[in-house]
Amino acid sequence: MRVIVAEDSALLRQGIVRLLTDEGVDVVAECADTAPLLALVAELAPDVVLLDIRMPPTHTDEGLVAAAVLRERHPGTGVLLLSQYVESSSTVQALAERPEGFGYLLKERVADIDELSGALKRVAAGETVLDPQVVARLMDAPRPPGPLDELTGRERDVLSLMAEGRSNEAIAQKLVIGGKTVETHVRNIFGKLRLEPDLLEHRRVMAVLTYLRG
Repeated sequence: MRVIVAEDSALLRQGIVRLLTDEGVDVVAECADTAPLLALVAELAPDVVLLDIRMPPTHTDEGLVAAAVLRERHPGTGVLLLSQYVESSSTVQALAERPEGFGYLLKERVADIDELSGALKRVAAGETVLDPQVVARLMDAPRPPGPLDELTGRERDVLSLMAEGRSNEAIAQKLVIGGKTVETHVRNIFGKLRLEPDLLEHRRVMAVLTYLRG
């Protein structure tokens, strides 16, 4: 897996690069701001760009802006955003535009190399990864009545873990239930959210988007 790391904090950037390199990840480039990022991606064709949301010069949304451009010009390149804080509204907006190959983690997850490398691999494979704290924030937010209200507590647990980008197997392990039980919950979720089988839309992604927008 080929990765570019874009992070303005030299200490954190070097730490991430060291962790990923020790894990066998090929870090093909690193940068401290978004100015050289597009050229690096065009030249090196990484599988994933690991990108801080708040970058110089204003440290507001430079990373999000760069991510949008990257996904437009290089749709085959995954983007995993990093943030110090939960920025759920901007994340949901970015997810809603095109969730495949997109992820968002809080920086505190970086210390867990298994979680970080796992997230990178899933994003590189075209999956969606969302930090559990962001999911929890969205889960607690007030929402108008809708199909989500029809879900049972266990189905909401399953959908919450789906929103984090976890597979059925990972959900089964997390909830300590059988794989067949997870499959049943997933089918029930699709049915209650009115997501009929459609070759043009990925129902798992659509279920997560319904949950995030809900």
